[in-house]
This record gives sequence, structure tokens and C-alpha cells, in this order.
Amino acid sequence: MQDVIVIGGSYAGMAAALQLLRARRKVLVIDAGQRRNRFAIHSHGFLGQDGVDPAAIHAGAKQQLLAYPTLRWVDGHAVALTGRKDDFRVATQDGQSFAARRILLATGVRDRLPEIPGLAERWGRNVFHCPYCHGYELGQGRIGVIATGPMSLHQAQLLPEWGEVTLLTNGALALDAAQRRDLQARGVTVEDQPIEQLRGAAEVVLRDGRVLSFAGLFTATRTEPASPLAEAAGCALVETPMGRQIQTADTKETSLPGMFACGDVARLPHSVSLAVGDGAWAGAQLHRSLVWPD
Repeated sequence: MQDVIVIGGSYAGMAAALQLLRARRKVLVIDAGQRRNRFAIHSHGFLGQDGVDPAAIHAGAKQQLLAYPTLRWVDGHAVALTGRKDDFRVATQDGQSFAARRILLATGVRDRLPEIPGLAERWGRNVFHCPYCHGYELGQGRIGVIATGPMSLHQAQLLPEWGEVTLLTNGALALDAAQRRDLQARGVTVEDQPIEQLRGAAEVVLRDGRVLSFAGLFTATRTEPASPLAEAAGCALVETPMGRQIQTADTKETSLPGMFACGDVARLPHSVSLAVGDGAWAGAQLHRSLVWPD
């Protein structure tokens, strides 16, 4: 019987595990190895790790956790989650079964990308979602915002801080006169011609044949939990402007007693820094729930 099983061994899950391990609690981490930022080669905006390969950040953090004797790390996919507070069971795809008093869901989210030819191949390298993570490196060059819905207006209003912006509505965003005036006042160009494809590093080919070249592109993806475990277990989910996430209290406990969630799957907005902070808080709250059970 573990004290806590952490499902998801990325930044939030590891940050939570660290707090518990330092309290000498028995922690099992089950990790499928599908970090959300696995497509990026540099991570920015994370104090002390600015510009570092996110894979290196992850590897270094994991090595530090493995130094704690009460940690067990399993590489695998958690496929079933049953039980109740103080008696949870987690099954993995390879047939293993584990028990714990508490569960922490740190499974992350999946990005639903716009269905534009060439976009998925450039995701995390030339197409981004967070200007604080990737805007500075564009050197105040031309920036394209590919619209997906209302959040794209917010992106287009914010991104002039990092360069000359063109909002590509692509049939996904209808702007009224006041919104167009606001964008014009911010120096944003609006392009309503549909996108045919992306090519090169960050070139947008429009349906009328024109090609717009950018230093980088941004798009507001819709997100959903990367794993169905929370919903299958009965955790309440909530709709946000960016997609669905697990509902949690201030303590990071879900609607199911003894089951907690943290990181991108349980908070907005998303970044490595915020995921680590959320995980550290969740780890401390999990520990408290073991010390002072209801």
C-alpha cells in the first residue's frame, strides 16, 4: 500500500511527489512519457531553467526524485482507477495493479490543433500557444495569430508586445466593428482570407495564393484531459475558455474524496512554471490530508 500514487510524471506530478518524498511518504509515480511540451526544444520563462531543453529539465528532476528511498517509478500507462479514499487501486496496461491511500492525477492535457495542413508538424517549434514561453525569441519580428475562436482575439491583442501582428481569422472568428477598431489601434492587421496550408518555417499560404512569412505563429488550442481516467472514475470536469479540465477545490482535491489533481489538467493558464507551482501545492495538501484525515 502506497501513501500516494501519482499518475503522470511530468513537471506537476514530480513537483508534488517531491513534497511527499521529503515528508518520507511512500510514493509511486506511473508515467506514460508523454510530456505536453515534448515537441519543443527549448523551455522559457521557468526561473533557473530558461532556455533549457525541456527533456533535460525532466530528466534532471526525475534523477533528483530517484535519490529518495521511498519513491517507486513505473514507466507505463494507467488504464483503470477504482476504489475510494484510503483504498484506491490503479491498473496499468501491462497488467500490474497498485494500491494507495490517495491518488494524484497529473496526466496533463491534449491539444486539439486547428486542422490546417502543415500545422501539426510545426507545433512547438514554429507554432506556439504561450507568448511568455516563446515570444521573446522571435526578435520582435512578424507574428501570425491563427484564429480558433474567441480566445484568439485575446492573443492578437496581447502579442503586439512581442512583434508586428497579423490576425488570420480563417473563418473561425467573426470580428465586429469595435473589435476591428481595437485591433487597428494596437497595430494589428486582420487577414480574413482562409488558410490553405503552412510551409517552410512559418509561412502561411492563403487560399488566394498569397504567401505571408512570419517569424513565428501562435494559435489558441482547445485542450482536454490527456487521459480518460478522471472522467471514468467520476471526477467532475469543468468547461473553461481553453477547454475541459478537472474540477478541484483550493486544496487541489477533486469531487471524489482522496483523489487530487494538479498541473495543466486542473488549472489555467498553462506553463511549466505554473505547473510546478501547482504541483508543489498539491503535494503539500496531499500530505496534510494524510496527517489530518477527515
